[in-house]
Amino acid sequence: MTKEAKLKVLNVGGNSKEIALPDVYNDWEQVFLDIDPSVNPDVLCDARELFSLEAATYDAIYCSHNLEHYYRHEIPKVLTGFSHVLKEDGFVQIRVPDMRSVLKAFIELDMDINDPLYNSPAGNISIQDIIYGHGASIERSGCDFMAHKVGFTQQYLVELLKSFNFSHIFTGIGRWEIVAFAFKKQPSEQQIKSLELVV
Repeated sequence: MTKEAKLKVLNVGGNSKEIALPDVYNDWEQVFLDIDPSVNPDVLCDARELFSLEAATYDAIYCSHNLEHYYRHEIPKVLTGFSHVLKEDGFVQIRVPDMRSVLKAFIELDMDINDPLYNSPAGNISIQDIIYGHGASIERSGCDFMAHKVGFTQQYLVELLKSFNFSHIFTGIGRWEIVAFAFKKQPSEQQIKSLELVV
């Protein structure tokens, strides 16, 4: 009797193997990709260079708060790379700040750009941190790459995904963030159920 192969997820730019992926990936083989060799990634690669990896290797890509670190003109290269490394029935899960809800909170709560919006393990996060990246983290790391270079709305993210070979897209707004699941083809009933997608 042969053992069934585990599903494989590529965690893009998670910054640490210690940061847990969502529970849905608990039984998956997790492959950690980052540009920083000091965090000992499984794959040392910039997401703009995913074409250097083998095609159709992963069942899923998890990209949490990484896409906003690229310039707008670089996003197509990243999304084309996601499509390249995904299997035909695979999906990408993307989490990015939702500029609409961030700016709405800024106005409705009558905040200053430096007022804390919420507290994170990295410290207080202000409106300015969400727009331009987390200032304290950038200062500590000396890495300007961590700054945010592009903003997203739900509509803009969906339009981008559709233009890069993703035909079935499910989105939701969480706490000041957009969560998107994008598939190359119609997801199976099992995928819809396991990912708790609203169809």
